[in-house]
Amino acid sequence: MTKAELVAKMAEGAGITKVQAEKALAVFTCTVSCTLREKDKVTLVGFGTFSAHKRPARNGRNPQTGKPMKIAAKTVGKFTPGKDLKDLSTVPSCKAKKKPVAKPAKKK
Repeated sequence: MTKAELVAKMAEGAGITKVQAEKALAVFTCTVSCTLREKDKVTLVGFGTFSAHKRPARNGRNPQTGKPMKIAAKTVGKFTPGKDLKDLSTVPSCKAKKKPVAKPAKKK
């Protein structure tokens, strides 16, 4: 699924425009990124947890020359799936269900 397809599904499911859905997705990704930079984590119960993970320095090889090289330590984003996401056979259908539109009450 591409970002455009995700935005379209979000817009359809939430009953909003694609522009509004794209703004909401941008705010979500920015908020998660900023939170991880602050060494905090974001937990969405049932879905999963985004966290920052420190990767230690290590020795590697240059794939072109085969020479050994040092790879610097860095912090990377990590996603750990939640209980519902670990077993996809138990996830309820994600088809957007349209709610019936309430008709305005008739005036007497």
